[in-house]
Amino acid sequence: MEKLNLNKLNNELDKPDNRFMDAEIIATASEVLKIEADSIVNLIGRLDADFQKAVDYLYNIKGKVVLTGMGKSGIIARKISSTLASTGTPSFFMHPAEASHGDLGMIASDDAVIALSYSGYTKELISILPVIKLVGAGIISFCGNKTSPLFELSDYFFDVSVDKEACPYNIAPTASTAAQLAIGDALAMCLLKKRNFLEEDFARLHPGGSIGKKFLKVKDIMHTGDGIPLVKETSRLNETIMEMTSKRLGLTGVVDSSGNLKGIIVDGDLRRAMLAKEDVLNKSAAEIMTPEPKVILEDALLSSALKKMEDLKITALFAIEAEKEMKPAGVIHIHDIIKAGITSY
Repeated sequence: MEKLNLNKLNNELDKPDNRFMDAEIIATASEVLKIEADSIVNLIGRLDADFQKAVDYLYNIKGKVVLTGMGKSGIIARKISSTLASTGTPSFFMHPAEASHGDLGMIASDDAVIALSYSGYTKELISILPVIKLVGAGIISFCGNKTSPLFELSDYFFDVSVDKEACPYNIAPTASTAAQLAIGDALAMCLLKKRNFLEEDFARLHPGGSIGKKFLKVKDIMHTGDGIPLVKETSRLNETIMEMTSKRLGLTGVVDSSGNLKGIIVDGDLRRAMLAKEDVLNKSAAEIMTPEPKVILEDALLSSALKKMEDLKITALFAIEAEKEMKPAGVIHIHDIIKAGITSY
């Protein structure tokens, strides 16, 4: 028997299939996208009262939404669970095989289970559903077979059947998984609206990502307390310079006896005062300052603060707590905003 030559075999496998020409690549990709798009569009006509009841049921449960599925359906289930959790519906994924070895203990009677199986016959999944029903949790299924055990065991069923997969052999889950994912997204967005889940809620659940940065507020990063450069109206030049130097923001606020912000002094104000050839050392901060400084509310978004600085061509703003009050709560510098990852409005 001829000895297997692995190098020769690898070389044969690396050879391009000349039957699949470059011109066919775009055509094939276009056909895949069309098949998957059609599979999603076809779901619209299946949205019925049962889907609405499923949304209402999930909205009213006191527990969590548990997603489960095997193989490709399991991957889609993980993604749907993640989308639900990030949009206001507590959720987690449970692997069907692990569930039959103890993880079923994670499910309680006030939870709901969304089971994904295109065939509806996945044995690892079907074997745990009777136990889930005994626990008292409701079962919602995304399935492509209305004659399957999964259909029979479900309290709510959504038909995700497709005419064909995008795979040329109609084998690899492609259009069917796209349909599962799309109906999961539709379910999540319905719950999002029903819960009145707002942009601010996104920020709360995404503190470390780009979404969270979008909703950072001035008060989240502004300089506060002893870090705020402030002098009194009666302060002399040497005190003003020392305050500006020690706080290293290139400015200082000027407050009256009640602590209200009356003006601002920046490096340019100092230079202009010195060029005036007057007795600048004996001038008070009130005489040097620029009155009625521009301010921003501490609850304003950092993106709004950045836009205001860009529009006014300034590099810092004092933050106040309320519109009609001028007591400085902090100061925000453009460098702080850029460091936080906010680069445009």
